[in-house]
Amino acid sequence: MDFTLPPDIEDVRNRIAAFVEREIMPLEADPASYDAHENIRIDLLDAMRAKARAASLWCIQLDPENGGLGLGRVGMAACYEAMNRSIFGPAVFNSAAPDDGNMMLLEKAGTAAQKARWLAPIARGEVRSAFVMTEPHPGSGSDPSMMLTRAEKQPDGSYRIYGRKWFITGAEEAAHFILMARTSDDARKGLTAFLFHRDQPGWRILRRIPIMGPEEHGGHCELEFDGLTIPPEDVLMNEGDGLRVTQIRLGPARLTHCMRWLGLAKRCVEIARAYAAERQGFGVVLAERESVQIKLGQMAMAIEIGRLLVMKAAWELDRGGLARKEISMAKIQAANTLHQAADMAIQINGARGYSKDTVLEWIYRYARQARLVDGADEVHQMVLNRFLTNEETGFWSWPVAVS
Repeated sequence: MDFTLPPDIEDVRNRIAAFVEREIMPLEADPASYDAHENIRIDLLDAMRAKARAASLWCIQLDPENGGLGLGRVGMAACYEAMNRSIFGPAVFNSAAPDDGNMMLLEKAGTAAQKARWLAPIARGEVRSAFVMTEPHPGSGSDPSMMLTRAEKQPDGSYRIYGRKWFITGAEEAAHFILMARTSDDARKGLTAFLFHRDQPGWRILRRIPIMGPEEHGGHCELEFDGLTIPPEDVLMNEGDGLRVTQIRLGPARLTHCMRWLGLAKRCVEIARAYAAERQGFGVVLAERESVQIKLGQMAMAIEIGRLLVMKAAWELDRGGLARKEISMAKIQAANTLHQAADMAIQINGARGYSKDTVLEWIYRYARQARLVDGADEVHQMVLNRFLTNEETGFWSWPVAVS
């Protein structure tokens, strides 16, 4: 496993870092940059996106034929981390959730016609998208086998959708949706993925669910389906391939979350170090106190562990593996590291950290969801235990080159 970045990827990473420093970070200090839900204002975002496209720093996660830079997962790990030095960064480069995961799924699983209709407008930044899977109790959450939303096949081959979904990220602003619904009771082939547009009748947004915030554009919404009709050409892959679709999407999408979270964790350490270097108390600057040095040293190590786990998972994906075990480990580590980094930085900054004078309180609130989204910590820990049970000491095997 060699994580040396090729010169072309390092060039993109450096240009992203410079763009973030020069163009995006100054916006964070201006209250006028934020919308009502504490994200970057849409008109301002559109202006920044135009600059990112002009700088050829757009959609790095997609292949060139689909409007991206084709950097691969290892390249994405380095660049996503650089993007999320700013809380606004990923959205500016069209590499924010849920759009990036949806785009990568459509790129891999969509037909040529589906890519032209559903992927290309997202990749061009013309529309936003949502992945519609999670349901209220007793429906599916981390366990897709509990899904209650159903798709009833009609004599003409179309499907009618009935059910309820919730915590659907971005739904209020989305135009393109990927929907998971039950088409049979088969344990492995019972779910199917569908594509639909917001203007199609037969569904509605019940509410934008109030959350701790800050929120992605379009919030987290509860949806109701009462006969949405989807033609057969808008089935993603084939009927019964829903679990395969979720595996294709959720693994890489979890990993891109981790990449971004590590960028935010590094930003927390950056803010903490800067304040500790200047703040004096009881005759000494904070940076000279052993307790502060220990906090910063432990956090630096935790971030580096997360980076190595993310890179190993990215490397495994790039060489054609599923990286399920690696992604679960990275997801647990990165989510907890982000939360710890924000908490540590607020503690070092004292009252300043608890205020809105820095982005630390924004990151702290955002960080709490990291241990829940795309599988709670406990789910991934159970996944790892299942691998351990099946592989025993092979859990820790090294990749072996084929001679």
